[in-house]
Amino acid sequence: MMTTVEKIGQQAKEAAQVVAQLSIQDRNQILLSMAEALREQKSAIMVANQTDLENATALSGPMRNRLTLDDATIEGIATSLAAVADLDDPLAGPYENWEHPSGFKIIKKTVPLGVVAMVYEARPNVTVDAAALTFKSGNAVILRGGKEAIHSNIALAQVLRSVLTDHQLNPNIIQLITDTTHDSVNELLHLRQYVDVLIPRGSGSFIDFVVTNATVPVIETGAGNTHIFVDEDADQDQAIEVIVNAKTQKPAVCNAAEKLLIHEKIAAEFLPKVASALIEAGVELRGDDQAVAIDGRLSLATPIDWDTEYNDLIMAIKVVTDIDAAIDWINAHTTHHSETILGKNSQHVADFMNRVDAAVVYQNVSSRFTDGFEFGFGAEIGISTQKLHARGPMGLPALTTIKYEVFGDGQTRH
Repeated sequence: MMTTVEKIGQQAKEAAQVVAQLSIQDRNQILLSMAEALREQKSAIMVANQTDLENATALSGPMRNRLTLDDATIEGIATSLAAVADLDDPLAGPYENWEHPSGFKIIKKTVPLGVVAMVYEARPNVTVDAAALTFKSGNAVILRGGKEAIHSNIALAQVLRSVLTDHQLNPNIIQLITDTTHDSVNELLHLRQYVDVLIPRGSGSFIDFVVTNATVPVIETGAGNTHIFVDEDADQDQAIEVIVNAKTQKPAVCNAAEKLLIHEKIAAEFLPKVASALIEAGVELRGDDQAVAIDGRLSLATPIDWDTEYNDLIMAIKVVTDIDAAIDWINAHTTHHSETILGKNSQHVADFMNRVDAAVVYQNVSSRFTDGFEFGFGAEIGISTQKLHARGPMGLPALTTIKYEVFGDGQTRH
């Protein structure tokens, strides 16, 4: 007897053959139909979401904001989905090709991965983003969201699947695992006969669990212990604006700033100013001994703080001696997501860009821009912090692989 998860895997493998054969015109039209269906069904989606919100009593304020689906959020999701339809076909050529000395032709073709599994936490927008990007790139998808968003995810998946049915397509191109126990995750992590790649999104501990335990191939997305270093020559007013935006604009996401490093030559002047702006924005501040000595409004940070992704209105501040100390500290504590330098010294900026080991490095820009939509990819499937196949915001190309097609006339090897 097959388990439910195994059955879903088998159905996805069968459906993947269907979606891979769809023309780009068909894929784009269905995506536009899905966007319109989300708008038409927004009342039902919000009712389902309200059930999740009523049940999510233990979530922090920022995490509740990530869970909430209101008029504006659903419109944003639909707009993002429609934007995917406007993107170029990731499967289209021209393909590299060449001829072997014996006369046969080799074509390096771009093809879908096949079955993509997504495991993620309390972010219902991921349900639509993942479905849109996998569908556009010719893949079937298995979605397994967190228990906090289960009613929202079911409502969203039903809308998307109904559009597939309306277009006489196999609805199992998009499937949602409704079992929110750990058992379903554990089973999915080992579904090698059906799943071609698994992408986890969530906390650092959750992603570590998936990477450690999965036997299916995993694209590791990253938690964001994201740092900002303020160099001695930074424009201080501009720096404060960037820091407040990076910390407070949406604190529960992986590209929000969590740590602030300040050059010791400007710390006495700059730290109280930026602390006032952050405190006014509702941020709880923690700091090392030197930072606390400069501004008593900071509480003393513990060793755990320096490796914690807060996903909340909390920030830890450290005073560093110079650019080298800042780079060394970041490389010791980074989750390889997004790191920022605020300053003008071209040599310092070059050193930061070259030596900091992160998927995205910034000069004088808020880290909140680490996002597939902001990078021009449409929606994103995740932000990869690994170094193989895909890194940084992952759009459509990350969901494809290659196949070599060889055409000949009876050649044999001697």
